[in-house]
Amino acid sequence: MRAFTVQAGGGLALTAERPVPDPSAGEVRVKVMATSLNARDRLIVSGDYSVDAQGRVPLSDGAGVVEAVGDGVSRFRVGDRVVGTFHPTWLYGPFPGWGELRGTHHDGWLTDYVVLDQQSLVAVPDVLSFEEAATLPCAALTAWSAVKGVGTGDTLLVQGSGGVSVFALQFARLAGARVVATTSDSDKAGRLVALGASGVVNYTETPHWGTQVRELTGGGASRVLEIGGAGTLAQSVEAVAHGGEIALVGNLAPGDGMDVNHFFRRAAILRSISVGSRSDFERMNETITRGGLRPVIDRVFPFDEAPEAVAHFERGPHFGKVVISQSA
Repeated sequence: MRAFTVQAGGGLALTAERPVPDPSAGEVRVKVMATSLNARDRLIVSGDYSVDAQGRVPLSDGAGVVEAVGDGVSRFRVGDRVVGTFHPTWLYGPFPGWGELRGTHHDGWLTDYVVLDQQSLVAVPDVLSFEEAATLPCAALTAWSAVKGVGTGDTLLVQGSGGVSVFALQFARLAGARVVATTSDSDKAGRLVALGASGVVNYTETPHWGTQVRELTGGGASRVLEIGGAGTLAQSVEAVAHGGEIALVGNLAPGDGMDVNHFFRRAAILRSISVGSRSDFERMNETITRGGLRPVIDRVFPFDEAPEAVAHFERGPHFGKVVISQSA
């Protein structure tokens, strides 16, 4: 079978000589149909991640078809459409801590076949394609966890137009909340409005965009989706309403962080998001099915162009998710 692996010094190499794995008791073999990229994967492939992934098959997110099952498997049958969970062993309840993940400690999805424990898979929603389903494990579930509890009468602020932000916008709108977004591109601003954003702030034209968000929202956003981390947190503190919440889902922008005194005066909550459990994933999929939500895909690359997909992701910014398809 074919598989891409991370090379010493960064980059991907393709091999077609790996044997097709067989499932052991409690495991299933999945024929991979599609995968998607996250910011974490870019760092892994470039060799800049905190875990050395040299020789590892990358990508934590993928979807496919069950092709074989081991003894004792009861959750799935041959032919079922499945998608992997980001945290393989977090099934339900509070976050148990960061365990061993795919793409770093174990081989990931950028291959023709994967063998996984049946407990680390969920069913693909009937309304979604494999390419759409492959976008769900990290970005969608992170967004779902970040906006949980937001509804009618609330305002959500999302930063940019990457996968997590676009999913958060969609989930918040399904829940009846108002959404304001930031971007640096007028075309993307129009697309964010088309998805349901009621206001968009250009952060290059307005570097102190937090003040403008407070004006647009009449006192601040009740929930802020924080993508940049240290580089944007100060503006998120300015943008959040008194008693509101900042959901920290990334740390992609360099900077000095926030003024703690200013944050203290907001009486707000700062909460970090660690994707979600399998139970959360299943509830999210129910909402996707009921609401008819369709993931936004920036571009689909064929499997043999995986290095080009990573390069496209690195160049950014993209609108929605970057996907690699085995059938493209």
